[in-house]
Amino acid sequence: MIFASVNNLVKNYGNHCAVDNLSFNVSEGEIFGLIGPNGAGKSTTINIITTLDEATSGSVTIDGMNTVKQRAEIRRIIGCVPQEIAVYPYLTAKENVEFFASLYGFKGEQLHKNAMTALEFAGLADKADMKPKKMSGGMKRRLNIACGIAHKPKLIVMDEPTVGVDAQSREHIMSSIKKLRESGATVIYTSHYMHEVEEICDRVAIIDKGRLVAEGTQQELITMITDSCTVHITTKQCDSETRSRVSRAVSCLPDVNRVQFSDNMISVDMSISCNDISHVISELVKQNLPVIEISTEKPDMDAVFLSLTGHEIR
Repeated sequence: MIFASVNNLVKNYGNHCAVDNLSFNVSEGEIFGLIGPNGAGKSTTINIITTLDEATSGSVTIDGMNTVKQRAEIRRIIGCVPQEIAVYPYLTAKENVEFFASLYGFKGEQLHKNAMTALEFAGLADKADMKPKKMSGGMKRRLNIACGIAHKPKLIVMDEPTVGVDAQSREHIMSSIKKLRESGATVIYTSHYMHEVEEICDRVAIIDKGRLVAEGTQQELITMITDSCTVHITTKQCDSETRSRVSRAVSCLPDVNRVQFSDNMISVDMSISCNDISHVISELVKQNLPVIEISTEKPDMDAVFLSLTGHEIR
């Protein structure tokens, strides 16, 4: 089921086109990655989706509602975690979360419960009485998230939520986002850190210069640039005759495109859609070659972005 739909979106600032006829759909309950370099139009798109800005043309619908005509209704069901830290430095963590949740009508015991649940989710329950001015950058980022989810939104939009955080905080944020999906929420996640996208996103839209370059699962995007991956198998040293015999035998197997044998390493180029290499292993055993180690090499999202756009993301 489609939960959010961006249709032919255009946003101009004077003579500058920040978003250029952009379209994509986000399914209910998925983590959708919106990736691109700085200046690609990610934040502008996010501002329009979250009703903070209006498009020059095109439309956005959230849960069947139009972001211009039904702005108030949409704001009740979305949560935003902005790129900039958006908390009050002289309020405690709990007071910050309670303030933002109160804007959605929560009060009394329910307000307190929602705030503490959000702080616990962000790993800050024991820091409820701490003020942000005394927090590390990573803790402030997590408080940012708690403020954005305390009202239990159906859609959470996260704009570069891990910028400038330490490794421990980044790991906690990644884990938290996965939990949001498990709870049934829909997440739109923008980043230029490809390893984060690979870790958590169900589908990805790549944008560059305000335009959609490609959209799909990571596997679908990878198949746009190559149809093979390479399996490296370490075995024992063997003579040239054995290498030739084994290479011929493995080359005849299904899904095998090419075989290279060097010293004690066999490199097998296989169809990227093949997730089972047991037939290759069986053939090596049949040829009396022990399998010592196996590693797989296939393009990552950095390679996908470079191939599809012609430049690196950073």
